[in-house]
Amino acid sequence: MGNMKVAAYCRVSTDKEDQANSFESQQRYFREYIGRQPGWELYGIYADEGITGTSTKKRAAFNRMIQDARLRRFDLIVTKEISRFARNTLDSLAYTRELKRMGIGVFFLNDNMNTLTEDSEMLLAIKATMAQEESRSTSARVKWGQTRRMEQGVVFGRSLLGYDVQHGKMTVNQKGAEIVRLIFHKYVHERKGAAVIARELREAGYQTLTGSTRWRNTVILKILRNEKYCGDLKQKKTITPDYLTHQKKYNRGEEEFVFLKDHHEPIVSRELWEEAQREIARRDLDGGSGAGHGSRYPLSGKIKCGQCGRSFVSKSRRRKDGSRYRVWRCGTAAAEGKRRMDPAGNGIGCDVGYQLRDEAGMEMVRQSLRMLELDTGAVARSITRIVMEAVQASQDTGRQDVQGLKRELEQVKAKKTAMLDAFFAGSIAADDLELMNSQYSRRMAELTEKIAAAEKQESQSWDAAALEQDIRAIVNGETASDDFYGRLLDHITAYPDRHMEVRLKLLPTTWTYRLENKAASKDG
Repeated sequence: MGNMKVAAYCRVSTDKEDQANSFESQQRYFREYIGRQPGWELYGIYADEGITGTSTKKRAAFNRMIQDARLRRFDLIVTKEISRFARNTLDSLAYTRELKRMGIGVFFLNDNMNTLTEDSEMLLAIKATMAQEESRSTSARVKWGQTRRMEQGVVFGRSLLGYDVQHGKMTVNQKGAEIVRLIFHKYVHERKGAAVIARELREAGYQTLTGSTRWRNTVILKILRNEKYCGDLKQKKTITPDYLTHQKKYNRGEEEFVFLKDHHEPIVSRELWEEAQREIARRDLDGGSGAGHGSRYPLSGKIKCGQCGRSFVSKSRRRKDGSRYRVWRCGTAAAEGKRRMDPAGNGIGCDVGYQLRDEAGMEMVRQSLRMLELDTGAVARSITRIVMEAVQASQDTGRQDVQGLKRELEQVKAKKTAMLDAFFAGSIAADDLELMNSQYSRRMAELTEKIAAAEKQESQSWDAAALEQDIRAIVNGETASDDFYGRLLDHITAYPDRHMEVRLKLLPTTWTYRLENKAASKDG
C-alpha cells in the first residue's frame, strides 16, 4: 500500500513584517511536519493570501482544494487551526462533513483533532463557534474603534470632486472646487436642471473625478446633495451589517450616523447649499438616492427610444393651477440634446426629443388591453383556479416546512443534551459549555417562533368565490390600478416621427399609436 497523500491549507499574511505567517515560512513548516510523519506524502500546499477568513466565497485556493478533494486527489488535509480553516461554523461543518463522506479527513494541528475520529463533530462545532464568536468580537471592536475615530473627525472614505482625502483628513482641491461651485451656481442661480448642467459641462470639456467628460444628471444631483461641500461631515452612510459576508449596504437607519458640523473648509456657503436642497425638493427630483427612478412608477424602464435604445427618464412638471404631472423623455436627448457631432468628432445626442405624458402612456396600455378579445369570465375563473392551486401548494409546502422545522428543533435539543453530557464527562470546559448553550438556546427560540408563524399562516382560509369576483373586476378594468397595467406591459418603443409601439407580455401583437400635442410636447 502506497503512502497517504496529504494536502496542507493555510491563510498567509501579505504584511511584509509578518514573517511568521508568510507563504515561505508556512510552506517550510508543512513540508517539515509532513516529512516527519511515517507513510505520509505531501500532495500540495494551498494558500490564500491577505484576505478575510470569515467567508469562503473569495478564497480561491480553498475552493480549488475542495474541488481537488472531490476528485480524490489526496487523502487528508492538514491545517494549523480551525480559525484558519473556517471561522464560519456552518461552512466548517458543511465542508468537513462532505470531506468525511468522501473518506478525507481534516487534521487540525493546534487542536490535535482529526475529523475522521468519533466525537470530532461536536468538538469541531464548539471550536468553530468559538472562532466565529472571536471574529464577531473582533469585528465589533474594529467598528467601535472606527466610530470613535469618526467622532474625533477622522475621515473614512475616498477623495471626491473638490476634496483630496489623505490620512483621514480633507483638503480642498481647487481645480475640482471650481467645478463644484459652477454646478451649484448653475443649479440655484441660473435655475438650470441637472441634465442641462451635465450637458454644458460635457460640452465645455470639464472632467469628472475619474478624468471622464461623460457627465450625467445623476452625478450632478449627487454633488448637489453632498453635505461635505458646505463643510459638514456625515459618515457611516454605508455599513457592513454582517461580519461574515462583509457585504456593504446603504445605512437606512440601522446604525446611527456620525455627523460633525463645520468639520472642514467648505467649498460653497451653507446658505447656497441649503438653497440647493430646497430647490431639489421644489422640483420634485428627490428620489432618495439620486440614482434614477428604478421601478418606482409603472412605466419605469419600459419606454425605450427607437433611435438610440436608451430608456426614457421621468420628470415632474407643475401645471398653472399648482397640480403636478409626470412626463417621460429619452435619457440621451435629456442629457445631450439633439443628435450631432461633438468637437471631438463623436456622435452624441438623440432626435427623439419630445416628452410623453405619464397618463398618455398608461392610456395606450389600457387601450391595447381593451382591444384584446378576451372572455373575461373564463380568464377570471382560470386565474382564480391558478391562485387557489398556488395557495394549496403553498400550504402543502408550509406543512412540510413546519415538519422540517420541528425535526431541526428536536435535533438542536438533542445536541444541547449531548453537550451537557460532554460537560459532565469532562470533555469540554465550562466556558465552552456556556458559549454553546447560548447558541443552542437562541436557535431553539428562533425555530419555535418560525414554527408558530408557519402554523398561523397554514390555518388561514381563502374564499374562492370572493376571490373570483375581485379578479373579474380587475380583468374588466373596473378596479385595476396603474401598477397592474404596468406589470402587463413589456415595453413601449418611441420613434422620432412621434409614433409609438406597445407590446404586452407574452403576446405577439404590437399596437401602434401616434402622439398628438396633448400627449407629447416638444422640450423648449
